[in-house]
Amino acid sequence: MGPGNDTQISEFFLLGLSNEPELQPLIFGLFFSIYLITVFGNLLIILAVSSASHLHTPMYFFLSILSFVDICITSTIIPKMLVNIQTQTKVITYTGCISQICFSTLFAGWDNFLLAVMAYDRFVAICYPLHYPVIMSPQLCGLLVLVSWVISVLNSLLQSLMVLRLSFCTHSEIPHFFCELNQMIQLACSDTFLNDTVIYFSTVLLAGGPLAGILYSYSKIISCIRRIPSAQGKYKAFSTCASHLSVVSLFYCTVLGVYLISSATQSSYSSAKASVMYMVVTPMLNPFIYSLRNKDIKEALMRSFRIAGIKGTIVLLVKKCP
Repeated sequence: MGPGNDTQISEFFLLGLSNEPELQPLIFGLFFSIYLITVFGNLLIILAVSSASHLHTPMYFFLSILSFVDICITSTIIPKMLVNIQTQTKVITYTGCISQICFSTLFAGWDNFLLAVMAYDRFVAICYPLHYPVIMSPQLCGLLVLVSWVISVLNSLLQSLMVLRLSFCTHSEIPHFFCELNQMIQLACSDTFLNDTVIYFSTVLLAGGPLAGILYSYSKIISCIRRIPSAQGKYKAFSTCASHLSVVSLFYCTVLGVYLISSATQSSYSSAKASVMYMVVTPMLNPFIYSLRNKDIKEALMRSFRIAGIKGTIVLLVKKCP
């Protein structure tokens, strides 16, 4: 197609998960519920960690940051989807689409790095317990979060700028529930070789690197646990990383599932439905995984609720007094 036929369109159409009108209220209710549960659940984790002094440790610090990222990634995607369903429109502006690409790439990448950082934290805690407070100092914890954030920001800016250089033709329908990077590139009518190359190398480095770090950390953790003589000691050591291992398995299995489905089928709707798992469902499940399996989190939440109840009672009593 010649340059004269290229136009820079100002809006795209998000086709969503289904074109069936009768399913839209069901999809709206489902995703609205998921969004509320995700935000409320992750806010409770942040509240528990910030309010309980005995949870001011590296593991719970990283967990609170992960909860914050999960809120951000769902807030980047779901509200726009809900607005489109409610207003019965599929339009998203070009600027809005680029913003979704930028922020979804940022928070998904940051999530990935945080899982690797948390794996390293568990490796140090289990394999070097006596040196753990020294190695995982507040300065190092803050530096690990900052570096992972900076790398994620740079990658999201790079991917967004690479999309900005593309030209789009009259076909502007995105068969997805948000502006997904690969779907946007497929719509372009200009050469996308450079974009594909950048995505390939960034995926290998920024997704493969953290995954390799996680696998290395857990190989060392398993080796250290096997050397523990008592069965009770082995169970106690493994239980400290069971929740993180569950979240890592859920995250990477769903990402792998999306990749396999995208490769095996030509249906973009199948890829979109699979993407729901790691972009929407995983952030919702993380608080349940950590809170249901973690006695400290549950006790901190109960203590916070009791304090809130006591304060509410005191306020009511004060208002009743003349």
